[in-house]
Amino acid sequence: MIRKKHIYTSILVWCCCLSSLVWAQTTSKSLSAHYITETITLDGNLDESVWEKAESGQNFWQFFPSDSVLASYPTRFKVLYSETTLYVGIRAESIDGNYVVSSLRRDFGARTNDNVSLLFDTFSDGQTAFFFGVTPYGVRREGLVTSGGSDFNNTWDIKWQAEAQRFDDHYTVEIAIPLTSLKFIEGATSWRMRCYRWNIQSSEQSTWVRIPINQQLSSLAYMGELKFEKPLGRSRTPLALIPYINTLVDKDYAIDESDFNFKAGGDAKVAVGDGMNLDVTVNPDFSNVEVDDIFTNLSRFEIRLPEKRQFFIDNNDLFANYGSQRDNIPFFSRRIGLARNLEGDLIENQITGGVRLSGKLDPTWRLGFLNIQTDSDPGNEISSFNNMMLAFQKKVFARSNLGLFWVNKQTFSDEEFLDPNDRYNRVVGVDFDLASSDNIWQGNFFLHKSFQPGDNSGNISAQANTAYDSRDWRVSLDFVYVDEEYRADLGFVPRKDIFKTGQSFRRRFYPKSGKISNHSASLLFLNWWRPNLDFKNADYLYQISWEAAFANQSSVEIQLEHNYTFLFNDFDPTRTDGAVPIPGNQGYTFNQVEIEYGSNPTRLLTFATEMSIGQFFNGQQYSIEAGLGYRFQPWANLNLGLNYDGIRLPDPYADADIWLVTSRAEITFSKSIFWNTLIQYSNQRNNLGINSRLQWRFAPLSDLFLVYNDNYFTNPYSPRFRSINLKLTYWLNL
Repeated sequence: MIRKKHIYTSILVWCCCLSSLVWAQTTSKSLSAHYITETITLDGNLDESVWEKAESGQNFWQFFPSDSVLASYPTRFKVLYSETTLYVGIRAESIDGNYVVSSLRRDFGARTNDNVSLLFDTFSDGQTAFFFGVTPYGVRREGLVTSGGSDFNNTWDIKWQAEAQRFDDHYTVEIAIPLTSLKFIEGATSWRMRCYRWNIQSSEQSTWVRIPINQQLSSLAYMGELKFEKPLGRSRTPLALIPYINTLVDKDYAIDESDFNFKAGGDAKVAVGDGMNLDVTVNPDFSNVEVDDIFTNLSRFEIRLPEKRQFFIDNNDLFANYGSQRDNIPFFSRRIGLARNLEGDLIENQITGGVRLSGKLDPTWRLGFLNIQTDSDPGNEISSFNNMMLAFQKKVFARSNLGLFWVNKQTFSDEEFLDPNDRYNRVVGVDFDLASSDNIWQGNFFLHKSFQPGDNSGNISAQANTAYDSRDWRVSLDFVYVDEEYRADLGFVPRKDIFKTGQSFRRRFYPKSGKISNHSASLLFLNWWRPNLDFKNADYLYQISWEAAFANQSSVEIQLEHNYTFLFNDFDPTRTDGAVPIPGNQGYTFNQVEIEYGSNPTRLLTFATEMSIGQFFNGQQYSIEAGLGYRFQPWANLNLGLNYDGIRLPDPYADADIWLVTSRAEITFSKSIFWNTLIQYSNQRNNLGINSRLQWRFAPLSDLFLVYNDNYFTNPYSPRFRSINLKLTYWLNL
């Protein structure tokens, strides 16, 4: 217990070292938005006379390959607004008309498409923003930006329009964003905003407000000011109803059972004040959501997968960004709607309904409340649970946040199969996220405690993490503690009874000429200790690496790793049935080298590879990951991925050749009809899976989906599970 108190004291002292620092948030450029009463014809031509009256945002700075010169290819933008709509006009100069574009599908990837993007920090908090991007073909993407610009979520959708025109030496874009699609303060006279550009064609990234190259291009620390000629009115987001109907036919060949289902349900979105959204879902269906990529896991711990379900996306950072993303997340929304059956396999656990209230209470306070009910499944001995989270976030200083939360998972049922210790689990905590105005200082500090039946005095998790990130140097220190009795049933906690220490040092270099834009050398030291076992050193990882970004946007990285793992229990990394596991209760030291390369994304043919070789516990490991892509601009994007892990262990332990092959085809017939097919083969999972999805966006945010799933056993080859569903969703504003 004395050592635990020392841990708490160390973390608390580290928090206090920076908590008294205060920074002033500034903007370096401003632009006036011109108020209009005229009608804009949205065709991408910028030929209306009102565009001539608007002030122009120009003189973009290069961000890549250098951050010290003006952009080689200028970009100019103007902003108009009416009582109902925000308009943005853009002119982007180019070397020629051979623009880079991967497809016509909405929510494109910035690294493989020429595009101009906009960030609107409507509450001027430096932490959250609305994001919009358009390609020279008029293809759109939108999303929510959180964590000061480091987290993007493109699953978020709203109604807006954009058109573009392409010419030999430039392209133009007209954007119309209904003010009802945004949240902002009534009577606001200015927003923080920034325009930036990915000029993939010329291997240049540029930004209206100058940003140091060590920062992210999307950083909300470096923003300009958008001034409105007259104050904005209320944020009048309409009531939206999003009903769906879904017909599903499936067959499970393993048990020779077929099923036919007809489902109906839907969501509702209700505006609450200027900054809050109320989301309601009844009998939700996520059959149209993109399937997860299969992965090979050679570690002893669970791997976290991203949330893709639309209902959980809006203001998701209010719920998901507590704790340490690698060591302890108290709330992980993917836990809801999944449960383990009697064989221990994850299956769908039906959500009967739920509500989410989230957003801004005022410019400095945010509120998040979520309550979702899952159904019981007596056949698999799964109880019905109520899943709830309440979170408050307060902006402090320039861009930092203080957060409080309460997570509760509880059942009110009384089945005989229910373990009394699983009746409820609660986690409460306080988090402080540090971000200076220039983003040079960053940090995360938290203290969490869990409560469950029969708990004791421990159940604590805490962290103190600080990073200094200047142009030349990045230095970080990290301390994490997770008690052995700590539980977060709705969270992600891969390891317990740990005290983790981490230190990293990176030195960056910027050649004045040559093919390399910048390169860096790094050192990383990670140690995991077991407090309840006299602070035994359970694992460590020491790494030295060098990485380089080339002026043509290709990249390379080389890593040397020295690992130590003490296995407390027997472990078979090959996961082979009947194999003799590696003995536990002893330590293993091993070294590995890894090389990673990514090619120039401007080419029609692109590739990336990652290779590693070295020791692995008491044997050897050989791994290669390769990806090959080809674009048929702008109609098709084809990708082939290969992962191979070869494990060679001494007798009597098992060897393994683990193969994972992925083929992805994305075909866009138009800006409203998309066809995606994903084929995944894994010999470790004994599965060949096919997911093919045809989507027709027949009206704004309204879709018809035809989804086909097929899975086969590969050894021996035989059908496993097959389904086809037709789903219709319609977005209705009232």
